[in-house]
Amino acid sequence: MAVNSFEDILSWVDELNKKTKVNIHKKPYEEMKAWFYDEKSGTIRNEKRSFFEISGLRSYVKGECIASQPVLLQNEIGYLGIICRNIDGVMHFLMQAKIEPGNINNIQISPTIQATKSNFTQQHGGKRPNYLEYFDDGTAIKDNGRPFNKRIIVDQIQSEQSSRFLKKRNRNIMIEVFDEIPVLPSHKWMTLSQIKRLMLYDNLVNMDTRTVLSCIPYYSMTEDELLAFIPEEDRQDPSLWKSIAGTGTTREQLASVFSFINDRKMFDERYYELVPMLSLDNWHMDKGEFVCKEPYSFKVVFCDIEIEGREVVKWEQPLFEATGIATFGLLTSVKDGVRKFLVKAKPEIGCFDSLEIGPSVQREYVEGVVFKDKVDEVFDKHITTGTGIMFDQLLSEEGGRFYHEQNRNVIVEIESDELEVLPEGYFWMEYHTLNELVQVNNVLNIQLRNLLSVVRS
Repeated sequence: MAVNSFEDILSWVDELNKKTKVNIHKKPYEEMKAWFYDEKSGTIRNEKRSFFEISGLRSYVKGECIASQPVLLQNEIGYLGIICRNIDGVMHFLMQAKIEPGNINNIQISPTIQATKSNFTQQHGGKRPNYLEYFDDGTAIKDNGRPFNKRIIVDQIQSEQSSRFLKKRNRNIMIEVFDEIPVLPSHKWMTLSQIKRLMLYDNLVNMDTRTVLSCIPYYSMTEDELLAFIPEEDRQDPSLWKSIAGTGTTREQLASVFSFINDRKMFDERYYELVPMLSLDNWHMDKGEFVCKEPYSFKVVFCDIEIEGREVVKWEQPLFEATGIATFGLLTSVKDGVRKFLVKAKPEIGCFDSLEIGPSVQREYVEGVVFKDKVDEVFDKHITTGTGIMFDQLLSEEGGRFYHEQNRNVIVEIESDELEVLPEGYFWMEYHTLNELVQVNNVLNIQLRNLLSVVRS
């Protein structure tokens, strides 16, 4: 039984939204005080040269420029950490009600701790993040001088959005504690079933929660461990449970996928260079924003921010603002009683190691630009007719760097004969295989991890 009812969780979020002071508004670049364009480095940065910077990035193939855009530079690894605890046989997760400056709806359900390295090393002079001591082994000592009684469930370095960041990664970590711990007013215990139900509300569960949950290693759990995370009453899809268990083809799938990816990495002729941001072709300052003269998926805006209850309560910073709603789609099909998911190898301009495995469909919104192959055609047919749709919600992207960005996340069930021949770079995979792959750093991209997190049993 859950410690808190679903209705209590919704009321808690609503009450915090009403009483938490939030004041966020855009301002022209020219009015920024703590941020400026550094002619020497060619970046927009703050006075302390901490936090992050924005540079220009050009990507080339055989000497020809194929992309030119601003990019976020943040060469540090932050914590995305969730504490969980088995309470009366059911695993509960200590979730935080947190407001990020770019959130479209103020409070979102976030990990127990969500902090950049600059935050938890207090470079900005702010407070130390709550619950940090449970994750930082250097400070993991209780008041009585004894270590916390805990075990690590997940501890992975995973990528962020490679269309906006250059090689940015965060530490996705989940620990189980065995002692009672204090629950602050900003936090609440929730079951996995409750969190997945909250994902059915637009933009309520944030991206950082979704990526950490996607890493839970079901594939290696005993049945008793699985029962704690997903009780029998929450298991409604037998084909998914066969997919989680694996059917004996996992090693073959892993070998073929890694062979394809390694070939692409080995012979990848793309390269990039950082260039001064204001030297980018087709980009310029316009009415206090940094925009592209041609249709592009985002622009750079500048904001004044005041959020009550954070480590730092008042500051200013740039944010990337999407120019439309992107679509991330995952096709699934049941074959021989086993649910499989269609994924593809996806290169991106800021990818840590050239490319990662992404969802079936990954479309950044660019006005007037449409890219389609056979997979897109099948996906669009189901979207148009409304058939086979298992999940369809607007989910927010990272609110610490992106302004009001929400993207459409869709899972669509198709018949196995709708895609008998796959375009190059696509693979049908069982959940077991994807769940094993996510235990390796930088293999599944964040769009795919987010979609896997919403899959319901």
